[in-house]
Amino acid sequence: MLKRALISVYDKNGIVEFARELNKLGIEIISTGGTAILLKKYGIPVKTVSDVTKFPEILDGRVKTLHPMISGGILAVRNKKEHMEELKEHDIKPIDIVICNLYPFEEVTSKDNVDLDEALENIDVGGPNMIRAAAKNFENVVVIVDPSRYDQILQELKKNGDVSKETRADLAVEAFKRTAKYDWIIYDFLGKQKTLEKFPDVLNLTYKKIKDLRYGENPHQKAALYRDLTLNKKSLIDAEQITGKELSWNNFLDINTSLMLAKEFDDPTAVIVKHATPCGVACDSNIFNAYEKAYSADPVSAFGGIVSINRKVDLELAKSMSSAHFDCIIAPDFDEIGIKLLRQRRSLILLKTGPFSQVIENDMDIVKISGGLLVQEHDNAKLKDLKVVTKVKPTQEQLNSLIFAWKVVKYVRSNGIVLVKDKKTVGIGAGQTSRIDSAKIAIMKAKNEVRGSLMASDGFIPFRDVIDETAKAGIAAIIQPGGSINDEKIIDAVNEYKIPMVFTGLRCFRH
Repeated sequence: MLKRALISVYDKNGIVEFARELNKLGIEIISTGGTAILLKKYGIPVKTVSDVTKFPEILDGRVKTLHPMISGGILAVRNKKEHMEELKEHDIKPIDIVICNLYPFEEVTSKDNVDLDEALENIDVGGPNMIRAAAKNFENVVVIVDPSRYDQILQELKKNGDVSKETRADLAVEAFKRTAKYDWIIYDFLGKQKTLEKFPDVLNLTYKKIKDLRYGENPHQKAALYRDLTLNKKSLIDAEQITGKELSWNNFLDINTSLMLAKEFDDPTAVIVKHATPCGVACDSNIFNAYEKAYSADPVSAFGGIVSINRKVDLELAKSMSSAHFDCIIAPDFDEIGIKLLRQRRSLILLKTGPFSQVIENDMDIVKISGGLLVQEHDNAKLKDLKVVTKVKPTQEQLNSLIFAWKVVKYVRSNGIVLVKDKKTVGIGAGQTSRIDSAKIAIMKAKNEVRGSLMASDGFIPFRDVIDETAKAGIAAIIQPGGSINDEKIIDAVNEYKIPMVFTGLRCFRH
């Protein structure tokens, strides 16, 4: 028989109705400050915690439930004679239900430029203590941390006069999950104030499930989307889906690649991605031309691809894009009339993000392997000191295009080779086990635009076969990391062809 409930909640949704029903069932209610005031306002009989402890709330409410009269009432094991005798000796009454949710630390610290003092005041101390005590003693105490559980508990109480063992156990797991997540978010926030280690000895990851996905990489694989609860900035997950089918695992991977690549550029830019690899990228003075150039780079591969546009999609651009077959278009915004036109293809996904500059970049890469995780810093390195290593120097125009090519090759599967002309990709060779094969594929893709194009390589060029092949095709300039034991031989080969070459000092493999 459940006789006594302790209620201490910050989130008061549904608590008045729940408490009223508990009262009708003859359950005595004990409550803390603000909650007690609310329940009394609605005529619900309430004992305050201070009535029970015979001690006032002190230190601005920091100390109220941390008392043996409360903790003893929660932790006592009912079928243990010694425990019950001790309760009787100290005039402690058992507490059978604990309803508690916590100060909004996550909500407060998600604000920009949050004040540290405000954050500290929103670290709940008494709440987690009560929740953990009740969850530890779940065979004797019902612990409720989620208002969505109120109806279920009332139904069981009204039907059976008690809460089942199975439900009690489920509620205890839910309670420990809540306090673990709460502590981790506090640790992460305070750690960042002191420059938290990037690679701590114990890695705790706190993610909340957003939804199930249609499927994983293949239809027979289940998949779900989770949000990083430590982030307080806008991300891809926050994009508004205007129209189209449900997003899949593959959609998210391709969208992320196209969005992150588009974020590399300030000029109007269009990026088309297929199977997590760019197949058409272009910059121009206006977004319509940028898209047209990107699409013309490889229209065959663009079929069924993902497009990121870093400017608003107007009617003119929507008309042009509607003639192609894409799975998804992602942009800061869309004209309403453009949306009306594009939504004629019911399966086409339209995602609106707001300005790309406000969408957070990846900071860490995490990959699951057998028995563990690989964790690394995301490759957000920027070019700093370019070194011209050949007798012939690139023109400023060539240098600008080489930098464009380098930004693209960062997102191409290694071994990656990118050919560009006038800030437009003309040929991309990706994911090959030898660099010469990637070069040949890029040249083949470029067709009649290869002559006069500029080349970026994501890793150093180890042998002159790549130089001979690209020089024969008419490549006009090269950017690569350098760092091979054969660098001098490669430089000599490039000098033979009078081709300018630049070393970045950075490798950008993408596996």
